[in-house]
Amino acid sequence: MIRLSIRLNPGFCLLSLAFIASAHIVLAQPAHAEENVRLHGLSIFGDLKYPPDFTHFDYVNPDAPRGGILSHVGATVQLNASFLSFDSLNNFILKGNAAQGLNLVFDSLMTRAYDEPDAIYGLLAESVTPAEDGSSVTFHLRPCIYFHDGTPLTSEDVAFSLLILKEHGHPLISQNLTEMSAVKTPDSRTVQVHFSGAHSRDLPLFIGQLPVFSKAWYATRDFTKSTLEPPLGSGPYRVGKFDAGRFITYERVEGYWGRDIPVNRGRWNFDSIRFEYFRDRTAQFEAFKAGDYLFREEFTSKVWATEYVFPAVEDGRVKRLVLHDGSPSGAQGWFINTRRSKFADPRVREALINAFDFEWTNKNHFYGLYTRTHSHFENSAMKATGLPDNEERLLLEPWQDRLPAEVFGMPYTPPVTDGSGQDRQLLRKADRLLKEAGWTVQDGVRRNAKGENLTVEFLSDTPSFERVTAAYIKNLALLGIEATIRQVDSAQYQERQKRFDFDLVPRRYSIAVTPGVELNNYWTSNTATLAGSHNLSGIQNPIIDALTETVINATTRHGQITAARALDRVLRAGRYWVPHWYKPSHHLAFWDYFDHPETSPPYHRAVLDTWWVTAEQSALAGYPDGPAIIPTPACKPSE
Repeated sequence: MIRLSIRLNPGFCLLSLAFIASAHIVLAQPAHAEENVRLHGLSIFGDLKYPPDFTHFDYVNPDAPRGGILSHVGATVQLNASFLSFDSLNNFILKGNAAQGLNLVFDSLMTRAYDEPDAIYGLLAESVTPAEDGSSVTFHLRPCIYFHDGTPLTSEDVAFSLLILKEHGHPLISQNLTEMSAVKTPDSRTVQVHFSGAHSRDLPLFIGQLPVFSKAWYATRDFTKSTLEPPLGSGPYRVGKFDAGRFITYERVEGYWGRDIPVNRGRWNFDSIRFEYFRDRTAQFEAFKAGDYLFREEFTSKVWATEYVFPAVEDGRVKRLVLHDGSPSGAQGWFINTRRSKFADPRVREALINAFDFEWTNKNHFYGLYTRTHSHFENSAMKATGLPDNEERLLLEPWQDRLPAEVFGMPYTPPVTDGSGQDRQLLRKADRLLKEAGWTVQDGVRRNAKGENLTVEFLSDTPSFERVTAAYIKNLALLGIEATIRQVDSAQYQERQKRFDFDLVPRRYSIAVTPGVELNNYWTSNTATLAGSHNLSGIQNPIIDALTETVINATTRHGQITAARALDRVLRAGRYWVPHWYKPSHHLAFWDYFDHPETSPPYHRAVLDTWWVTAEQSALAGYPDGPAIIPTPACKPSE
């Protein structure tokens, strides 16, 4: 953990942001560690589950066989990646739509343990030494680490990677590296990262999980360009066959340098991991039924409830599995673009919330499988509930005259409808709110004093969501609001989101179990105009900024939870989005070629890196592409 070296009282929020920026920040070490020793892992609040001599994570099978292929539709995207297509193999800049899975190609200094809230352990780095005064952190690289072309990976490559990501990386990375002041390389296996003094407690952990690039490789290539040239990495896989927009295959590097180190033992068992792309969910599901790909996470409740009745399910060739998800479910909903004047008034935004009938939608479209989302911190202890306790009030009271009274009462929750699809009481309330905000009905159309019509355009890149949006649009029409769906292709959808060119857009974001500096990308003022940020609603509120800093710089887990709950109350009072739904579980379907560990980690699905294909099952599945066999160069221990 990174903590303030002074002891903070519960009234920390009274301190100015200028003080926060000048605060002295150091890294908390495990209770058993001494100062300035080499640590095998880091945790935000200093707790590590695994000892220095651990041999593997508890949620893997260390003897898992290697081989076979896992083909699937990707469940998540990072940075500039897209669900529906790709035109680039550069995932780390804003430009282009990158392929999913490129993180498989690159190793980082350290890597997450999925059964701990935030702990990371050495990958490229065999150990790490935080400076006693918090001004720097030193990573000590392992000997014998190599890129896929056989060239050694050294401290110069790490320094190059950090500096180029700070200067030219995707804004979600570069903004978080603002307080990284310098990177020094005393020798080929030592990297010293220096900080400005205004950095957050989790910046060393963020840096530890960034990809490491080859400095020599990029000496003849422009990092800032979108490209389809497969990148050179040092990770367990490299890019194999691909067809832009249709599929991409990653081949296991047979001579991978890190195959048997503790954080990798029992992981990366598939010879090949293939991501499939479909522009239509119906075609995607039909392809799975035909065995054209082998694994999927089901996100459509109707399909899960009613359509897994085909022969392969009935005779056991396709299995279904529900895994508990202990991670915060985060925020899913239609995010309202407050940069547009028509949505500037929170009463207008609340009217939009009242017009959406979740209860009817959940019953008629989702078979009752979902729960309504209330909070950005849903499914976690950070979600505000009930009246604020004394510690929360201490954080909120300095701004009492600038906050709605409801912040000091029960947190705002979306209204529960009568389930009819057109709750008249809520529509009447929405009408009152719109009138109070200056939008009246004239000739059946909602207009303001300037005679401007109130219109709403839903940006979409897939027709599958229209069945949900259509019922919502019908209710908006009853309020005199002209609402439409703008269907665009994947590339345009990505670009319009990056540039905030929309009225309402559906999106889901998940907050980390122990949130850190990345929170700034979701709702702080400096990201409201930052292209590519997660601040889709355009939130600019100094109170939210200050409370976010309090969450980021909390010195204990209890303090962070308290600050997050206070922040949650203010965010919810702003009515910045029309909340959707969530379920704290993964619904998985797969052809019966796979095995998996008995224990699943609570904070990650961990399918790609912990499941495996048995020899017998691999023979049934077939394997079209051979693994990438890269001979491991000879290495002397002194290197």
